[in-house]
Amino acid sequence: MQIVSSQISIEKTSHSRIKEQDINNSPFGKVFSDHMLVANYLDGSWQEVKIIPYGNISMSPSMSALHYGQTVFEGLKAYRNPIGKPLLFRPEANYKRINESAFRLCMPPVPEDIFMDGLKELIRLDADWIPTQSGSVLYIRPIYFATDESVGLKPASSYKFIIISCPVGAYYSEPVKLIVTDKYVRAAEGGTGAAKCGGNYGGSLLADKEAKQQGYDNVLWLDGKQKKYIEECGTMNVAFLINDVVITPKLTGTILPGITRDSVLTLFKDMGVKVQERLISIDEVADAYQEGSLSEAFGMGTAATIAHISTINYQGRDMILPPVSERKYAPKILQQLEDIKTGKVTDPYGWVCQL
Repeated sequence: MQIVSSQISIEKTSHSRIKEQDINNSPFGKVFSDHMLVANYLDGSWQEVKIIPYGNISMSPSMSALHYGQTVFEGLKAYRNPIGKPLLFRPEANYKRINESAFRLCMPPVPEDIFMDGLKELIRLDADWIPTQSGSVLYIRPIYFATDESVGLKPASSYKFIIISCPVGAYYSEPVKLIVTDKYVRAAEGGTGAAKCGGNYGGSLLADKEAKQQGYDNVLWLDGKQKKYIEECGTMNVAFLINDVVITPKLTGTILPGITRDSVLTLFKDMGVKVQERLISIDEVADAYQEGSLSEAFGMGTAATIAHISTINYQGRDMILPPVSERKYAPKILQQLEDIKTGKVTDPYGWVCQL
């Protein structure tokens, strides 16, 4: 067993499964790499931190996370640069956000050395799992949850932090079709909308299921108070190009502060495109469509990076946007962002972490 400088013990697998997998053509989230990082919080402090072979964990049926939802997670990706070296994209932003989510759910912070050093050691160890084919990457999922064996309603006193990874292809192979919902609400003021917690996603599944039954890929969420202002699309941030201005909902506490969102808006601003972060109503978007000034719409998230939106259904009517080939903004930003992530161009922002 190896001990690294940050006191993370490493137990390597005796049998790598990589030769049994086509990592360049893996379904999203189905195939996992050889190792995982595990850290435990107990008696007011973080205990052992280790990297072990990927496998099942044992739990009590009374484990508090199962009953009261004290569970948060993150998502980021590892890439290869042109000479094959592994890269991470903005991991420090994921570290910051998981602790913001943890604070909202009354969980102790994950120390930076456990998150950052553990992440880097894990990806170095499983670097062979990073796909070489363009469009495929290693998706990384840090998860953090309560482990008290108790059904008493209170913040837990014990927790487990785990990082796993999986090779994945494109999340969306085609532009997405959305339907506006005013039947369901994703988040409300004072709630957990800005936290990346499991309950937010569990609560979205019924709306997603009904959207698919109607022939759409996902929903366009409206605010929980007036059911008027756009918030997110599916599990992504969203933006619209109206009269050559990028308009995206401002962060009001009900919207996840996306790392991809921040990166995309930064690139747009540096390209000289006007960006507005403000309230935008679905009626404003519908009016812009009717006037012919809505030229693009897209989602922004880790899994898809930029997901072009082809259709928005509102009040029974489909708003059909121009084909991607006719769009001049989002495709250019997507390519620029991918070039930065993969080390093909100079990173002027300090976003890329080379391992």
